Parts: sequence; structure tokens; C-alpha cells
Amino acid sequence: MSGGESDRILLTFNAGSSTVKLGLFALGPQGPRRIGKGMIDFRREPLRFELTEGPDRFDIALEARPGAELDDVLSEVLRRLSWHIDLDAIAGIGHRIVHGGDRFTEPVRIDDAVITALEALAPLAPLHQPQGLRLVRAVARLRPGLPQAASFDTAFHRSQSDLARRFAIPRALHDQGIRRYGFHGLSYAFVAAELARRRPDLADAKVVVAHLGSGASLCALAGGLSRDTSMGFSTLDGVPMATRCGAIDAGVLLHLLGPMGQSVAQVEDLLYRRSGLLGVSGLSADSRELLDSDAPEAAEALDLFTFRIAGEVARLATTLGGLGVLVFTAGIGEHQPRIRAAIANRLAWLGLALDERANATNAGTISAPGSRVEAFVIATDEEQVIADEACTLLVDPA
Repeated sequence: MSGGESDRILLTFNAGSSTVKLGLFALGPQGPRRIGKGMIDFRREPLRFELTEGPDRFDIALEARPGAELDDVLSEVLRRLSWHIDLDAIAGIGHRIVHGGDRFTEPVRIDDAVITALEALAPLAPLHQPQGLRLVRAVARLRPGLPQAASFDTAFHRSQSDLARRFAIPRALHDQGIRRYGFHGLSYAFVAAELARRRPDLADAKVVVAHLGSGASLCALAGGLSRDTSMGFSTLDGVPMATRCGAIDAGVLLHLLGPMGQSVAQVEDLLYRRSGLLGVSGLSADSRELLDSDAPEAAEALDLFTFRIAGEVARLATTLGGLGVLVFTAGIGEHQPRIRAAIANRLAWLGLALDERANATNAGTISAPGSRVEAFVIATDEEQVIADEACTLLVDPA
């Protein structure tokens, strides 16, 4: 496969629990350059495919319906894309895969053995892993000659110490793989690189990054490397999320499974889909709707969300031995000043103070002059990381 040609295209898929983000990248001498983006929204009926290409935006209703596999949906999306790009120019496809376990510590080219290994990890990320693998299999069936690569959310956190990754359980279970893995690694990798680009003087700073979206986690960085993170063995751990509970006393699970007689499937549904902001508010999983609501339950859900996030920042600062920088990223972190302000107010004891005007406008730097902790808003770009990693595996640099 020839590389460095401006007419070659790399396509990326970033599979979430209810959406799939697409990235279109032109391959040139400087690496992949984004030329378009899209999203398949599985929450809408009919399915929608939103595509942005330069200044042009398209919102397309899809005829296909999601089934056990995604061949029909992907086939229609590729057909729609063919109106804008030459599908024969696609040099490869990169995928975000949420869980790589301890085996996949770097991006890999996908083959049957890789797919089998990743399927075995699906129980650890049941909202994301199956969706990502459905896309991989659909591509393999629809475009069997097209090479595919996987980038892993867990890989970034392999720089953590064994102490940070360990649960207080018997050693044999730890050795069998029951340990803290961490997620949102592609986002943290992008933010760490972007912070270093903007502020080289902060290369050795003690940094906490708050990736706040429908899924939410935080990561402690030192020297740009992950030292600790809020999510652990699964994507349930840490702070409350849109529909996920975050950290919970294991005794609650024993109570649900024992005296309350719930099945494992019922408890899984409760923890992944009916908890978090949705569960506490009883109204919505969307923080924007809760911010607009006058209901006391909405306010309580947001108070719990920001309370737990601030507490996690403090815990991660303990891991780092201090805190110099706090970065907000992802949908909530990038776009919701009231959420950021509520978190910062709880961290005033650390010397964090926000500039109200900068925060209100989602400025890049939102800390006030004189704040002992610098605060930034950095828009994450997981698809760029996927594209960069896939390019190294799928495209011949010659």
C-alpha cells in the first residue's frame, strides 16, 4: 500500500454505547489530516447519519435498522459516503476498542486471532466492546481486502505502577487479570500531547485531566504519563456518569443479588443503564437537561456528580504528591461552565480559582490570575489518535 499520497484516505470508527463517530483523514507527508467527520446516532428513529465535510453539513435518515450485526447500517453509510469520497481511496480503517486487557498494550493490526481475544474481554465493557467488534466484523465482510487496526483505551494506562493497579484481593486473582485497567486512554493521550504543545513549560507538571462526558473518568499525569485513574477493572468505576453508577460499595451488589433476589443481568442493567445522573434525578441522563431543570432531584444529581469529581481530583493529587494543572475535556468538560465552576468551588482549598469570564466562554485557559492551580479547557480528539496509530500500522511510509 502506498503512503504519503494526498488522494489516499484513512477512515476511523469510534464506537460508543449509543453512537459511532467517524473520522475522515487525508494521508499526506505530515500524517493523517482530518477532512471530515460523521456520527451514526442509534438513539434516533430512524437512524441518523450526520456528516460534516468542510463547511458543509448533512443530516441523513438511514433506511437500515440495527440488528445483531451492523452490516446493513455500515453498507448504507459507506454508500452515502461514496457520494463525497472515492471509497477505493480508503487505505485502511482504524477502530477505537475500549478494552485491550493486559495483552494489547499498543495498537495492533486486526486479524481473526485478535478479534477472538477481544471478544473474550467483552464482559468487562459490555456497552462498548461488542459495538466496536460488530463494526470490525461488518467491515471485514463488506470490504474484505481492507486492512483494519485497533487502538485501545486501556493501553495508555500501562505506565501506572502495580500498586496503583492492584485491588486488595487475593494475589492469585490479581495474577489472573482482576486489576485496574483504566479507560478513555485515547482521550488522555491526545490531551497530554496537546497540553505539552501549548505549554512546554508544563511538561513535568502534576496534572489531573477530567474527561467528562456520558462516560466520565479522571486521570493523574506526571511527565505526560498516566500514574492513576478513576476507572478500574470496568467502565463502571470512579465518578457517577450519565447512566452508570461510578464507585459503589460491593456490599450493595451482594445485597441486590442476595436478599433482593435480583439476577446478574438485572444488576448489570441497573449499574450500566439506570444509575448515574439518570438514576439520581429520575429525569434525564443529559446534564444539559438537568441544568435547565428546576426540579430539586436534578440539582441533587448534579451536586453529587461535581462532589464526587472534586473528591477524585483530590485523591489523584495525593497520588501525584501535589497538583499544578487541572484540565477539563470531553462534552461536559468542554462546554458546561456551570459544571466546571461547581467542581472548582469545591477545590478552592487547593488554591484553584477560575476566571468567571474565561470560564463562561469556554476559553482555553480558565484559571484566574494568581490561582495556584492552572486550569484549562482542551477539546479532545480521539479520532486523531486512532488515525495516527492506524497510519503507522496500515500505511507504507515509503
